[in-house]
Amino acid sequence: MNRTGYFPRAIRKVTASASARFTYLAEAIARAFEPTATQLHELERAYKATGEYLIDCVEFNGLVEQVHAQGSRQMGTIVRPMEANREGFDIDLVVRLSKDALVRYGGPGGAALLLEHLYVVLKRYAERHGLGIERWERCVTLIYSGGMRADFAPVIDDPRHVLPYGEHHGRIPDRERKNYLSTNPKGYCLGFDAAAEVSPVFRLSEALTANFAEARKADLVPLPEADEVFARLLSRFVQLGKVHRNISFGELEAGSDIAPTSVFLTSLFAKAYAILAPQPHDGPLDLFFDIVELLPELFGREVLQHGMEIWTLMNPCAQADNLAASMNESKRQQAFSQWQQKFVTDLDGLLAAIEGNQGLDAVSKAVEQAFGPRAKQAVLEHSAQRRESHRALKQAGFVVAGAASVVTSARAHTYFGGPAE
Repeated sequence: MNRTGYFPRAIRKVTASASARFTYLAEAIARAFEPTATQLHELERAYKATGEYLIDCVEFNGLVEQVHAQGSRQMGTIVRPMEANREGFDIDLVVRLSKDALVRYGGPGGAALLLEHLYVVLKRYAERHGLGIERWERCVTLIYSGGMRADFAPVIDDPRHVLPYGEHHGRIPDRERKNYLSTNPKGYCLGFDAAAEVSPVFRLSEALTANFAEARKADLVPLPEADEVFARLLSRFVQLGKVHRNISFGELEAGSDIAPTSVFLTSLFAKAYAILAPQPHDGPLDLFFDIVELLPELFGREVLQHGMEIWTLMNPCAQADNLAASMNESKRQQAFSQWQQKFVTDLDGLLAAIEGNQGLDAVSKAVEQAFGPRAKQAVLEHSAQRRESHRALKQAGFVVAGAASVVTSARAHTYFGGPAE
């Protein structure tokens, strides 16, 4: 495991088979928390219909050029919301207005007027379709059937070519401040994509690929091949971080008020990945460990009187946009530090269960400790599918070659399934 830069971290030796099993665990867990193809279709159908209504409405008179998704939907990091009893997903949307909108909304009171017009239009739409509606400082939320929530944020085109991806820069109104703030949601997503394109360097790459190939054999619902998994590793890492956060804070009273925000976590994971992925690691598991351990080192801290701190994590694609601004409360800062330490502890427990051949029961319990009961159920279901596929192949007279390299023989059960039947 690489140990250069930033601060000393615990050295862990991870075998190729353990790293491959962890990666498939991560794949199964993430799938359990992201929308199905049907849910994605319904989600996109709903917001596209609303977007068309905004584009055609008389209030904006042709100023709305596009309504598009931003954030987790675009980056492939969407997960179920923190509230355990809510089935719908959350999506962030940009209502993109042409630069001509500054003529109407650029003067005194213009920011509040833009938000008011957006609310009036969406309220009319909500009443027609029986939807819920909420208004916030920078956006308006529609609540669709099934619990899906869509945040519509108006952004006026305002290119700033001195910034990375500055052609996508814009201004977003803030009701409380009564002015416009610099923003660049599309540029942020492009920056995330650039970080995700960094190829990880794994010392055990050949062994990992072999273990992936064996793990995929005889699956009823095959998981992706190694190259596909590695190509979107950063998105999966972010999803795991968000799921662990949601499980850790979801059952706490007012947990959402102190949990680290998604943009803060996503930015930290992307920054850590861009730093660490080019450095040699045994495999995805110890890279993920290093990323989680590095998170507290990747933002600025200014210590004030009485021990208070101001955290800064500047958005390179926008001006004066501190992505850590929402974290500048002592309770939230303490909660982040405690959560990050718990994350490392939970990952240690998961590594011990996987690497120590402790069996399916131990692995599923470690998964539940880190990622909750839904994740445990996903692992158990995948294991059951694999046992069934092995049984079907044997009845057909086939032999699954090399299975011992994946299904560890030291114990009756492994992550991939129980004893051969």
